[in-house]
Amino acid sequence: MLVGKGSRLNSIFKMRCPQCREGDFFLSHPYDMKNLGKTHEHCPKCGLKYEKEVGFYYGAMYVSYALGVALFVTCWVSFNLFFPGTGTWTQIAIISGLSIVVSPYFYALSKIIWANLFFSYDPEAISKHEQAEVLK
Repeated sequence: MLVGKGSRLNSIFKMRCPQCREGDFFLSHPYDMKNLGKTHEHCPKCGLKYEKEVGFYYGAMYVSYALGVALFVTCWVSFNLFFPGTGTWTQIAIISGLSIVVSPYFYALSKIIWANLFFSYDPEAISKHEQAEVLK
């Protein structure tokens, strides 16, 4: 059950709440420049507050850096294995262009990965939230 409902990968790739795995994490898709990287304040389904403390997502910079390095290494190895005649400046230009194109996606991906490191899955989170809303 690597990508089942309760898995972290499910939450990451579908960009869903790390606790209930159902509510949307971001206000919009990663390439909506008006709402770039903006998360909901609370999960629309289970009510989880996405920001544990002020500056919580600064740690996502390390995840974003790792994603960028992984992209660079993958491209560099691919060029040298499959296209050995490609010049260095051509490789640099292609990798730089690709990095610019995928940077909004990597930004969003790094935030959801970071959140999944600190929030745990609770299969009953939605029902607990609904019960708490009824009691209000």
